[in-house]
Amino acid sequence: MTTRREFIPGMLAALDAARLAGAPAEDLRLGVASYSLRKFSRTQAIAIIKKLGVRYVCIKEFHLRYADSPAERVAGRKEFEEAGLVIVGGGTISLQKDDDADIRFYFDYARDCGMPLMVIAPTRQTLPRIERFVKQYDIKVAIHNHGPEDKHFPTPESALEAVQGMDPRVGLCIDVGHTARTGTDPVESIRRAGRRLLDLHIKDLRDTSKRGADCPVGEGVLPIVAIFRELKRMNYRGSVNLEYEIEADDPFVGMAKSFAYMRGVLAALRA
Repeated sequence: MTTRREFIPGMLAALDAARLAGAPAEDLRLGVASYSLRKFSRTQAIAIIKKLGVRYVCIKEFHLRYADSPAERVAGRKEFEEAGLVIVGGGTISLQKDDDADIRFYFDYARDCGMPLMVIAPTRQTLPRIERFVKQYDIKVAIHNHGPEDKHFPTPESALEAVQGMDPRVGLCIDVGHTARTGTDPVESIRRAGRRLLDLHIKDLRDTSKRGADCPVGEGVLPIVAIFRELKRMNYRGSVNLEYEIEADDPFVGMAKSFAYMRGVLAALRA
C-alpha cells in the first residue's frame, strides 16, 4: 500500500497535470455533512458550502428543522437548491421509536426536504418497520455506525449483518473515523459493505485510540488514499460527505484543507 509520504509528491504532480489538461478536480461526489456547520444558520451554511466549492450536501436538522411545517421545509429546501446545491440526504436521524406514526413523521420530513436518503441510527427492533416505509416512500436509509459508544451499531459490520436480506435501499453510512476507533479497518469495512454502502462520512484522526482526536483530512493517520482507491475500484455511486466535528465556531480553514487534500488524492489516483 502506498504510504502518505510516497503519495504526496505524486499527488502534487498529478494536480499539475490535471490543471494543464483541464481535467475535473474530482470524480467521486464530495459533499458536506451540514453537522460540520452546526453553529451557523441555514443561510450562512449555504454560503460556506458554496465558498468551499462543493455541490453536494447532507442536511442536519440544524438547517432544516423537524418542527417546521411542510411548507417551511419546502421553502428551506428551495434555498439549498436555488444556491445550486444538490441535497443528497439528511441526518443523522434516530428512528429508535418502534411506532408507525413516529417513523412516518421522519419519512414525511425527508420527502418534504427533498432528501433521497436518510442517514439513521435505528435499533435492530425498528429496522423491519423502517424497511416498510422505505418501500412505501422510495427513500433510502443508511445506518450510521457511531463507534465503541454505540450500543446498537458500533461497527459497519454490525449494521451489515442486520440488513442482510432486506430491501437494497436499506444500507450503510460508514463513518470512517468511528470505524477506526473500534479497531476495524475502514477500507475492509467498505469492501465488505459493497452495494450496501449507500453513504459515507469522511474525516481524519490523529489518534484512533481515543475520541475527539479529529483533524483536517490528510493530517491524521486514517488511510484516506486507500479508502478513495477502494471506493473507485467498487464504482461507488453514493456521496463522500465531510463531517468536520472540530472547530465548530470557525471550521472553514480545516474544511478547506480537507477538500484540497481529497481533491488532490482523486486527481493523483486518476493520473
